[in-house]
Amino acid sequence: MALNENLPNPPLEGKQFRLVKYFAYASFFVIIIFSFPFSVFLSQQAKNILLRSYENYALLLGENLNHQVVQNFMIPIVMSGEQISLRDEDQFQWIDRIVKNTIHSFNIEMVNMYEIETGRIVYATDPRLFGRVVNLSIGYKRALEGESTSTLISGKRDFWGLGIGLPVGKWLLRTHIPMTGVHPLTGEKGVNPFTGRKGDLIGILELLQDLSNEYQSIVKFQFLVFGLSVLIMALIFIALLLIVRKAENTIEERARKQRALEDQLNQAARLAALGEMVAGVSHEIKNPLGIIQSTAQLLGEMPEADHTQKRLSAVIKEESIRLNGIVTEFLDFASPRKPMLQESSLEDIVHRNLVFLQPELEKQGIAVESNLDGRSFPIQVDEELLYRALLNIFLNAMQAMDQGGTIRVDIKDDDGHYHLEIGDSGCGIDPENLRRIFDPFFTTREKGTGLGLSLVKKIVEGHGGTITVDSKEGEGTVIKIRLPIRA
Repeated sequence: MALNENLPNPPLEGKQFRLVKYFAYASFFVIIIFSFPFSVFLSQQAKNILLRSYENYALLLGENLNHQVVQNFMIPIVMSGEQISLRDEDQFQWIDRIVKNTIHSFNIEMVNMYEIETGRIVYATDPRLFGRVVNLSIGYKRALEGESTSTLISGKRDFWGLGIGLPVGKWLLRTHIPMTGVHPLTGEKGVNPFTGRKGDLIGILELLQDLSNEYQSIVKFQFLVFGLSVLIMALIFIALLLIVRKAENTIEERARKQRALEDQLNQAARLAALGEMVAGVSHEIKNPLGIIQSTAQLLGEMPEADHTQKRLSAVIKEESIRLNGIVTEFLDFASPRKPMLQESSLEDIVHRNLVFLQPELEKQGIAVESNLDGRSFPIQVDEELLYRALLNIFLNAMQAMDQGGTIRVDIKDDDGHYHLEIGDSGCGIDPENLRRIFDPFFTTREKGTGLGLSLVKKIVEGHGGTITVDSKEGEGTVIKIRLPIRA
């Protein structure tokens, strides 16, 4: 059929988002790979900022220490005519006291002073280094040229030479600072107090700062950045997978609904063809039925008819009437009449039904309760169509109560609509049948056609209204109809 041409190809279902899945997996691994150098870059930037700040800190401290040593140690000795010799216990204690008072409360691991000519340590806060000649580093050589430099040293290696260390071990910042003097008489800076020449250095100052705590914090921050990057990507990855799963379910649900719609369209086409056939057959049956009914009535009324003939004539007439009603239902279903709206009264239509059914209600012991109480509910409807719809509902309610019960009728006015509820205290409807209650030709009774509630639904919807059913097995059923007051 042509209806099948627009349906999705079943083998493609569930594959629409395969590319998105691949993208999610690939993105996850790519982010993990790139998070590593990103965290390295951030940590290196943090290290550089830390080193620059501590280098500036060391330069300020070195300048202050240089000033204190020159002013409070070298110049007094030069002015007294003595020679500077730190091998002298008194002079060593003197400069040691000046240095330690200057670096007190600062995070300085070690202070060394080098002699320019020999590169020998002439003072050290660690007495064991006094007099030693150490390997001259690049920083020392650049200090001889008047330039201060700093170098980060550690006994720990980083990972693969990428600058990623472990958050353990000791990290030191070594700073070499050229020592300049002050003229003993004029106080001019940058003048060697021994040679009197400007620009001559009097020594090299080496400071070692312990940066272990700060560096370990940076390393931990580096691993934190990497871990957070992976975690965030994992969350995005999971969210993307959930979205893909939701999209797949949505597409699958739409395909299912489309298949169901195709079934409904096919069923509608079959029903339309059946309706045309039923309409034709019913029309041809209706006229002979009328003749059979009138003939049976004449036979039963003939003077020479005996009791048996009258009884059989009554049976023929009764079955003809019942068959005529079935044919009428078929015709109404196949060719529903368009409502002819006119001013009417909803309570009058309900009252007509109850008056017509009153003998049967009394016979079955069924009571009727309502909230009408003489109230008026004017409405624009096709009175005959709505009368037939409500009659169907009342008859169904009566058939649901074999041993008597109660029918409740309630009308409410709300926002330009009437809400009509017709409830019974009958056996109720099981959930499986409740879903099919408005399907054409569906019935649970042996003599029913299954068109009653289908016609009711068509009539209500033809008036622009809606109809719903609430039912519980063993408790009863409530039919709820919502009708516009004005067309």
